[in-house]
Amino acid sequence: MAKQKPSSRQSRPFRQEKAERRLFDDRRPERTGDVWLYGYHPVTAALKNPNREPKRLLLTKETAAELERDGSISGISPETVSRADLDRILPKGSVHQGIAGLFSALPDTGLEDIDYPEKAVVVILDQVTDPHNVGAVMRSAAAFNASAVVLTDRNAPEATGVLAKSASGALELVPLITVSNLTRALKTLKDIGFWCVGMDGRAPRTLRETDLPDKIALIMGSEGFGLRRLTAENCDYTVKLPISERVESLNVSNAAAIALYELSLRKAR
Repeated sequence: MAKQKPSSRQSRPFRQEKAERRLFDDRRPERTGDVWLYGYHPVTAALKNPNREPKRLLLTKETAAELERDGSISGISPETVSRADLDRILPKGSVHQGIAGLFSALPDTGLEDIDYPEKAVVVILDQVTDPHNVGAVMRSAAAFNASAVVLTDRNAPEATGVLAKSASGALELVPLITVSNLTRALKTLKDIGFWCVGMDGRAPRTLRETDLPDKIALIMGSEGFGLRRLTAENCDYTVKLPISERVESLNVSNAAAIALYELSLRKAR
C-alpha cells in the first residue's frame, strides 16, 4: 500500500520547527563568542560602534519601518521576523521592542589602554553581581563622563544582553574592563596617577566634605556586603553619601549615580 502523503496541515509544524532551529542555531553565541543584544538603544548603539561586527539583525516589520525612517540601519541587511520568533530566541521576559542583533564581543581593553583626561573618574565595582545594577552604573558613567567601569572577572556578570539592555547603549560608549586581581588593578591605577576612593556608609566624612585629587578611582562595594577588607585597605580615602537614618544604604547603582554627579560638578570647577 502506498504511503499517504502528509497534508499541508501535517507538514506545517515541521517547517516551522526547522525555521526556528535555523534562527537559533546559525552562529550560536556559545559556539562563536558572539552575543545577542536586544532593545532599540543597545542594538542601534552597537550598530554605530566601529568596534562591533554585526552578524545578524532581526526586526519585526513595524520596527524595520521605524529604523529605516530614522536611518539607524547600516552595514547589514536585516531579517524580518515575528515578535514570537524574538521571544523564542531571547531570554524569557526580554523587552526587545521588536529588535535584536547578533554582534561580535567587544575587544578587551586594559586600564593602561585609555587616554585619561586631566580630571578623570574610573568606577570600580567590587564583586557587584547583578547585571541590571552594572548596566545602570554604565549608563550613569556615560552620563557623567567617567573614563571606564571596572569589574572583577569572578563574581561579576558578563557583558550580555541583560547588562546591555540595562545600560541602554552605554556599553558601546564607556569601556567595560575586566580584571583578574582587583588589588593589582588598583596599584596600576595608582601608578598612573589615580587616587582610590572607597564608598563606605561607615566613613567619617561625606564625599562633598572631602577634598579629593583630580584623578579618582571610585570604588563601589557589592550588594549587601560593601567593600571587601583588602579592597578597603587599598583605598586612599573612604567617603559616604549623606543619606537619612531611615534607610541603611542605597542600591549600588543609585549610589554610583549620585557620587558620579557630585564628582562631575567638581570637574566642572
